Amino acid sequence: MKPAAARTENSIVIDAPFDIVWHMTNDVANWPRLFSEYASAEILHRDGDTVRFRLALHPEEDGKVWSWVSERVMDRANKYVRAHRVEPGPFAFMNIHWYYRQTDAGVEMRWVQEFHMKQDAPLDDEGMAARINANSKVQLALIKERVEAAARNRTRAGVGR
Repeated sequence: MKPAAARTENSIVIDAPFDIVWHMTNDVANWPRLFSEYASAEILHRDGDTVRFRLALHPEEDGKVWSWVSERVMDRANKYVRAHRVEPGPFAFMNIHWYYRQTDAGVEMRWVQEFHMKQDAPLDDEGMAARINANSKVQLALIKERVEAAARNRTRAGVGR
């Protein structure tokens, strides 16, 4: 019997053209400059719209560095990305869905994460959901700020007119 999945959902509207939002949020190699939580992102394999990569967080106070391998499949035509952890670490599984939707105010980017923690993990599903929800708000606000700044800079430079 498969364990029940915990689920989180977080979103933000980014006031920038879809092309810029899509490119910046799917340029995994540059995620350490887009997200504040990642110290490094290493591309391990790329095949068309599928990328396998290793992410590492910044070290914790005790020096521990959390790192894992994920795989991401991008579907630009349908404005959708699905990803999962290949090396799940403390998760029994972790699936992430990114949805993009054009709105009058910009591009809505929505993250849906479905996961289940291993029994010996430092947090249970409820604790991890709370952590993911809190961190997603921080990361989404930062992504919004950085993508909107890039869009303004491109407009000032005459790119994309």
